[in-house]
Amino acid sequence: MTITTEVPLFDRFDPISLDELVGAAALLTRLDRKYVLPAAALGTLLDRMPADVRVLRIDAQRTFGYRSVYFDTAGLDAYRAAAHQRRRRFKIRVRTYLDSGLNFVEVKTRGSRGETVKERIPYAGNGGDLGAEGRAYACATLAGAGIRPDGYEFRPVLATHYRRNTLYVPSTGSRVTIDTGLSWMLPDGSAVHMPRSVIVETKSGRAASDVDRLLWSLGHRPCRISKYATGLAALRPELPANRWHPVLRRHFSTVKGF
Repeated sequence: MTITTEVPLFDRFDPISLDELVGAAALLTRLDRKYVLPAAALGTLLDRMPADVRVLRIDAQRTFGYRSVYFDTAGLDAYRAAAHQRRRRFKIRVRTYLDSGLNFVEVKTRGSRGETVKERIPYAGNGGDLGAEGRAYACATLAGAGIRPDGYEFRPVLATHYRRNTLYVPSTGSRVTIDTGLSWMLPDGSAVHMPRSVIVETKSGRAASDVDRLLWSLGHRPCRISKYATGLAALRPELPANRWHPVLRRHFSTVKGF
């Protein structure tokens, strides 16, 4: 079953503007918890959300398209750090907000307590290269996180596409993103999809949010999934991927092309 997250599904929530959301819950340093739900379970989750939850709305739109191009080294250092759960992990991507046309180079690292730290700058390239400014920014950010980037040459290795709705939870000042229609593509055109599943991600401080507790009460538990690493593992089965095998078996279907 493939679902469509159009306005009626999220129309039950009062809106919040982007400026309000950033002011209330920018959360560039945060603890992320990810859940993979059957598509059919999304309606029940939304029905039971706290009454004061608000949904991001921009120009009357509540569902937004995202594209991310992930960059890694020739030896896939970023992927392997995630696969082997190394403390000093990182991700580098060019993220495009398809509805607005905005582009950013984003670098994710892990803080001293295991939280996600995301930093970014505007990007003006075509997505096939970080550009001189993007490369310099990525290397400086990695060095600041204790990761030596000496000799790294970053190249695009995977693209992802999906639709996203973003919710704000006032009681804990946290955010929830709900991603649907997920697909991944290698440079050679090989693709993988998750047509019957959605990814719900809670983004908060150290404490669990009301939505985390709701998910637990509905029988959903955080799972190991990384849009970059799990997608790459699905498309390149020769890579080490033991920690993602349960998600790969249950949720991915591989085809050639989009």
